[in-house]
Amino acid sequence: MQNRLEIKRWKANALPADWFKRANATQETDRVSVEKTVRDIIADVKKQGDTALLEYTERLDKTKLTKESLRVTAEEIKAAYAAVNEEQISALKFIKNRLESRETQIIQREMQQQLTTEQDGITVQTVLRSLESVGCYVPGGLAVYPSSVIMTAVPAKAAGVPRVVVCTPVKDRQPINPLVLVAADICGVDEVYKVGGAQAIAALAYGTNAVGKVCKIVGPGNKYVMMAKMLVSQDVAIDMPAGPSEVLVLADETADPKSIAADMISQAEHTPDSASGLITTSEKLANAVNNLLRNMVEVTDRKEIARESLETYGFIIVCDSSQELADLANAFAPEHLEIITANPQEIADKIVTAGLILLGPYAPVALSDYASGTNHVVPTGGFGASFSGLSVLGFTRRVNIVQSNKEGLQKAKLSIEVLTAVERLPNHYRAVEARFQK
Repeated sequence: MQNRLEIKRWKANALPADWFKRANATQETDRVSVEKTVRDIIADVKKQGDTALLEYTERLDKTKLTKESLRVTAEEIKAAYAAVNEEQISALKFIKNRLESRETQIIQREMQQQLTTEQDGITVQTVLRSLESVGCYVPGGLAVYPSSVIMTAVPAKAAGVPRVVVCTPVKDRQPINPLVLVAADICGVDEVYKVGGAQAIAALAYGTNAVGKVCKIVGPGNKYVMMAKMLVSQDVAIDMPAGPSEVLVLADETADPKSIAADMISQAEHTPDSASGLITTSEKLANAVNNLLRNMVEVTDRKEIARESLETYGFIIVCDSSQELADLANAFAPEHLEIITANPQEIADKIVTAGLILLGPYAPVALSDYASGTNHVVPTGGFGASFSGLSVLGFTRRVNIVQSNKEGLQKAKLSIEVLTAVERLPNHYRAVEARFQK
C-alpha cells in the first residue's frame, strides 16, 4: 500500500535558508549534464541543418520524417478540422478573442502614447516597430497545449509580426494533436513544423534549409528547451526562461481549504517538477489543506505526476502576519500568485516579483491560463524578480528618431566637446565640428 502524501511544512520563523530555491545539489549536477547535451544538439543543428533535425526527431521522439514532411501542409490542417468538434473550436476562438481584445487594446494605447519631445532645436520621436519574425515553441510531451499556440501567436499577430512560426514535437509516430493545428490556423500562424526539443530551438535561432531563422523565440518548454533558449539568447532574442509551472497561494482563515488544495493539485499535474505552495496565517487552514491534499491526490487524474510534484516541490508555511505573507511571496517570486484573504488588494500592493497575481476566491490559475484575457506565458523559477510575462509589447521594438537643426547642434556642441575629450574619442567631436566649418 502506498504511503500517505507527505508535503513539506514549515513555520515562517524556522524556514531553511534556501526554502525558496527550486533546485537541489542533484539537480545542479543534472543541469550541467543537460547543458552539455543541449550544446551538442545546437552545434549539430548549426552544422548539419535539416539532417540533424531529422536524426534527433527519430532518436528522441521516435518519429521518422523527411525534409519535405517537416512542415505541416494545408491538407494536414484541413484534416485536423475534421478531427475536432465545434465545441472545441468554439472554446479555442473564445480564448483567442479574449486575449486578442486585450493585446490589441494594449498596442493601440501604446501607439497613441508615442512620445515626441522638442528641446532647443532637437526633436526626438519614439515609435514602435514590430519584429519581422517570431518562433513560438509549443510543448507536446506529457500533455497537449493548443492554448500555448494562442498565448504566443495572438500577441505576435496583434503586434503586426508578418511571419509567425510554430514548432511542436511529434511523438512515437503520432501526428500533431489536431487541436494544436486548428489553434494555429485560427491564430493566423504562417508556418508549423513537426519538430520539438532543443533541436527546434536551434533551428529557429540559426535556421536550416527547411526552417528559416527568426528574430525572437517565445514559449514554454521542458528543461532542455529552457536551456536551449538560454544558450541561443546570445544570438537571438527570447521572451524569458520559462520552465516548470508554479503556483503560490497566500491565504488567511477566510479561505476555503478545498479550493486551495484543488489549485495546488491543478499545478502539480503539469509535470513532476512543478511547484505548488501555500503560505498562510492560519494553522487551522494549513492543517485542513494538508489533509485534503492527502485525500484528493489519491483520487485525481494524473495522480502519479501530481503526487511526485507535491512531495518534491510542494510546501505549506504558517506565518504570523499579512506582511510576512507578502515578504515570503516576494522571496519566492512565483509564476502564479493567488491571494485569497479578507483584503487581497492590500497584500497585492506589496508584491513586486510575481509573474501574475490573482485576487480572491474566484480567480484560480485556470482562469488566467485560459479565459481572463491575460497571457499564461509568465516567468518561472524565480525569474519573476527580473522578467515580465509575455505580451504584445514583447513583439515590438522601441525606436527613437532624432532630428536636429543647426542651432540645436550648436547648443550641444560644447558638452559634446568636453565629454568626447574625457572619453578619448576625438573624432566624435570632429564629426560635429565639421558641420560648422566652411
